[in-house]
Amino acid sequence: MFVRGIPEGDGQRAIVKRLPASVAVYAYLVGAGFRKQSQYKLAMFAGLFTNCVFGFVRAAVLVAAVEATGDFGGYDQGTIGAYVWLSQGLLGAVQFMGPLGQLDDRVRNGDIAVDFLRPVDIQFGYLADDLGRAVCTFLPRGVPSVLVGALTFGLAMPGTPVPYLLGAVSVLLAVAISFLCRFAVALIGFWVVETRGIRQLYYAAGTFLAGLFVPVHMFPSWLRAIADATPFPSILQSPVDLISGRITGAEAFAVVGVQVFWVLVIGSAGRVLLVAGRRRLEVQGG
Repeated sequence: MFVRGIPEGDGQRAIVKRLPASVAVYAYLVGAGFRKQSQYKLAMFAGLFTNCVFGFVRAAVLVAAVEATGDFGGYDQGTIGAYVWLSQGLLGAVQFMGPLGQLDDRVRNGDIAVDFLRPVDIQFGYLADDLGRAVCTFLPRGVPSVLVGALTFGLAMPGTPVPYLLGAVSVLLAVAISFLCRFAVALIGFWVVETRGIRQLYYAAGTFLAGLFVPVHMFPSWLRAIADATPFPSILQSPVDLISGRITGAEAFAVVGVQVFWVLVIGSAGRVLLVAGRRRLEVQGG
């Protein structure tokens, strides 16, 4: 099977031939996103180095806090190490502040009008590309970061496969939620001239409420309630909790259910913004 306009690579041919054309095009886009990201090898190495540097700083501070207090929100040295290094390893994949290809510029200058004419759904197309990017980033940047933490700090990790399998699903959902949030922020460009301030606000609030600086479990009750009312903990804290085994059993499936909920809610919000933005673009452009 060949999808017109998208070259068919040798590695994808056997799988894509069995897929309907409407699905195959997005499989190609996932592969294209992977290949595009793989071109930036030096940037990924720099990201790995940065991850490790900040991982050592965060781990040193939080381990010292655990040793000083004795009861740091239920964390000990091994579990706080797992929290730090897993979150560092996931940063590149979830990419709070990363650009969505050229979407921001295309919305601002009106070139997205061409995208509306293409036979590929804009939201799903960019999501497929971002999933490919996330996979490519996770392998050379995320996994080595966790290995560095395991070798230097000794992480407390589960000994059974279930947390890792459920964690993999959670990471996939986290990448989707992060993309959908950034997609919605980018579409605000239909109504404002410059979105950099909005993106900076999103990054500052999102990384904090996601549990990047301290675990969400350490928040006071009022701040925890605010965080739980946003999708941000589902982007970082949730997959970290599942992979590290902090949350297990029925509670773990409930956490995944919350992530699915946010995928549907933020995805629907993005769809509404996309339809409204297209209507505004047509009115302004004639």
